Amino acid sequence: MLMSDRKKTYSIWFITIVALFITCLITSNIIAVKLIEVFGFVVTAAIVIFPVSYICGDVLTEVYGYRATKRVIWLGFFCNLLAVAAIAIAQQLPGASFWDGQEAYNRILGYTPRLLLASFLAYLIGEFTNAIVLAKLKVITGGRYLWMRTIGSTLVGQGLDSVVFVTIAFLGTIPFPGMGEAIVVQWLFKSIYEILATPLTYWVVAFLKDREQLDVYDRDLAVNPFKLGEDS
Repeated sequence: MLMSDRKKTYSIWFITIVALFITCLITSNIIAVKLIEVFGFVVTAAIVIFPVSYICGDVLTEVYGYRATKRVIWLGFFCNLLAVAAIAIAQQLPGASFWDGQEAYNRILGYTPRLLLASFLAYLIGEFTNAIVLAKLKVITGGRYLWMRTIGSTLVGQGLDSVVFVTIAFLGTIPFPGMGEAIVVQWLFKSIYEILATPLTYWVVAFLKDREQLDVYDRDLAVNPFKLGEDS
């Protein structure tokens, strides 16, 4: 990121990571309606893309710091909210007389309030926890052991994400053993994704630090996710 005399500007690399983060987030929410089977376990199709948002979050926090990541997380939240609102409005609009796809539209793109609440809360809790843990570990380790910090923060963040989503979405509709299995399976798949992507994460972080000449350490930082000022 570069500072001008009058305003803050952002590099093309920062914008690219932010765009990828938000695209993965919105896409994962759309394709999550499809259930797939992987190694005998049933998971949502979002598993193929949603973990990338956590990798992007790791890169943002590691290079640009928690303050920048916090703003990106909220930006992703409101972009996703806009997408959901647009889908809901389109669902209520009367279709053309010759169009016969309303039932399919409702089934694939329709959201229940409970699932929306589960998705939004899980996203905010998981992403903020991931960013906070990574930022704190960076200070504690002096910037060493990136692999430990990215994997560790993902284990915590993705774990909370899975617990919050499955609990709110399915409590009372599936038995507790089934909920527990769903939580563990989602958590494991997402965490394994992060582990396999570690070499790519190392390369992207090194590339960005070199290009941006930036390596932020969040010392004495208030982690309040609702404070978005320059000193937050």
